[in-house]
Amino acid sequence: MTATVASTEGPGQKLGLSMCIALGMGNMIGSGVFLLPRDLAPLGWNAIVGWLVSIAGTLCLAVVFARLARRLPEGCAAFTYGAAAFGPGTGFIVAWSYWISCWTVVATLAVAAISNMSILLPWLGEKGAAPAWIAIGCIWFFTLVNLGGVRRAGGAQMLTLALKLIPVVGAVFVGAWALGSGAAPPPTMAGTEPLSLSGVSGAATLTLFALLGFESACVVSDRVKDPERTIPRATVIAAAAVGLLYLLSCTTVTLLVPVAALHESNAAYATFFARLVGPGAGQVVALFAAIAALGALNGFVLLQGDIPRDLAHRRLLPAAFARDNRFASPWITQIVSSGLASAIVYANYSRGLADLFAFMVKVTTSTAIILYIVGSLAALLLERRGAIRVSAGFAAATIAGFVYSCWAFYGAGLEASLWSAAMTAAGFPIYLAMRRSAPAGREEAPVA
Repeated sequence: MTATVASTEGPGQKLGLSMCIALGMGNMIGSGVFLLPRDLAPLGWNAIVGWLVSIAGTLCLAVVFARLARRLPEGCAAFTYGAAAFGPGTGFIVAWSYWISCWTVVATLAVAAISNMSILLPWLGEKGAAPAWIAIGCIWFFTLVNLGGVRRAGGAQMLTLALKLIPVVGAVFVGAWALGSGAAPPPTMAGTEPLSLSGVSGAATLTLFALLGFESACVVSDRVKDPERTIPRATVIAAAAVGLLYLLSCTTVTLLVPVAALHESNAAYATFFARLVGPGAGQVVALFAAIAALGALNGFVLLQGDIPRDLAHRRLLPAAFARDNRFASPWITQIVSSGLASAIVYANYSRGLADLFAFMVKVTTSTAIILYIVGSLAALLLERRGAIRVSAGFAAATIAGFVYSCWAFYGAGLEASLWSAAMTAAGFPIYLAMRRSAPAGREEAPVA
């Protein structure tokens, strides 16, 4: 018997194609593209090659997840894909690790929003408890938005996506104008690291953080209209559109702003616009960048609530996590997840905004990559079983996505990998305890 996950939304309350694309793009365009130039600029050509590697790898993974979504349109992808190929134990651990990545990225995005706001209010960039408390306030504001239902969260996502595209697209046009008019010095790689395998690997790990979230529609598939058709289209469109925007926009910023200036900046895009347009433009862009981070925070709050909800419906977490409010939002799960994100922010505020962001990027990335690795392996195994009919091109994309994911996991470094491994391992006792208490003969996942 296959367990199904109850959905309490009516058809008019579910996400359509435009909201699914906005969810994917909005979760991808968050803090990464606005803050990463600070860390990528010293890498020089390594950063550009790293972007190309990350975009190519992400597109391969998007194709893989789109095909899996057609084959397994029901249930949370974080559980379903691994469980279909390897059993419910693997599905649980992957879903558990991805849930961890969601609330850690919520914490990261809250920090990123405050970091960009420090351009307007410099005291926010200082070490201390006040910026941490403001970041925590942002987390709980969007938790309340999501508690109002998935359509309300989707509407907020579309609005913030429209706003956040302004500085991303604007940077490309400003860069082209500055180069054409001579208002900016010629692009230079002076003072940067020479091209190397280790440099490209480090850059690819950082840039992957900015591309996390392309799979967002897959994770909330039970809240999507016609998921078998909508989710694959939304996944590929979001990954391709954001990848192109990132390559053009972030490269423009790193090439036209000196490395030293970026290194001292908590908000790279604001610094870019301030130097090439004017101080006032820099302050406006800082506000838009903060909105971008908050918009992505909104999307990941939606995801962080749905994963434990799905597991609870499968009796792999306590039933309380499946409890919805009158807006069909899992209120207990949201409170627990946002509480954990708030604890991460407060416990680490002494690192300072820039150092905290860099650390959280690596922890979040290495934890989320587990889904990508297992998803790629699941696609290969299901293809061998005949459950998925694929072409040679799809098989090549799947292998490339798997290799890329393993490479990025390695590039996260030892500290981040140990943190992600420890948090993931914490799920094993919970899974074993829930399996012992589950009714005999219950099968939590479809097996292809």
